[in-house]
Amino acid sequence: MNLILSINKKIIFLFTILMFCALNVNAQNTQTDFWNNVRFGGGLGFNFSDGFFSATVAPSAIYEFDNNFALGLGLNATFNNLKNTYKSTILGGSIVGLYNVLREVQISAEFEQLNVNRRYNTNLNRPTDKYWIPALYFGAGYRSGNVTLGIRYDVLYDSEKSIYADPWAPFVRFYF
Repeated sequence: MNLILSINKKIIFLFTILMFCALNVNAQNTQTDFWNNVRFGGGLGFNFSDGFFSATVAPSAIYEFDNNFALGLGLNATFNNLKNTYKSTILGGSIVGLYNVLREVQISAEFEQLNVNRRYNTNLNRPTDKYWIPALYFGAGYRSGNVTLGIRYDVLYDSEKSIYADPWAPFVRFYF
């Protein structure tokens, strides 16, 4: 656990340094207006089946430093309910870096930190779970206009605590 916290602090520190360096380089160019380079996007998710419901809202924003490189922040709010079993609320944020290798090929790195609060049905005699779970994704995707379709892998995946079933996750990313 201490190793994961140490890694998390180093990753956050590295992203902070990169962001300040990139902003400093861009600040030298007085011709560029900050808000002209900001893009907003995110995702919405709904999942339901017999006795299960899940909803996610995940807004995000990126700053495009040039045609190839962007850094941004995101928020995540998810609610899950499995009838007669559990309810969970998941809140968190992320830092994302995007690099367009080619106009159509985008690679990404994203650090996500989520707070999980899972309440079990009292008949199950399980305690309430409350914990933080980090994720560090590396991904690649095909980009067409404002939309990127791809796959990402969580290198910090913990099968016991992750809210996801697998470290591999497909994604659709869009920014306007």
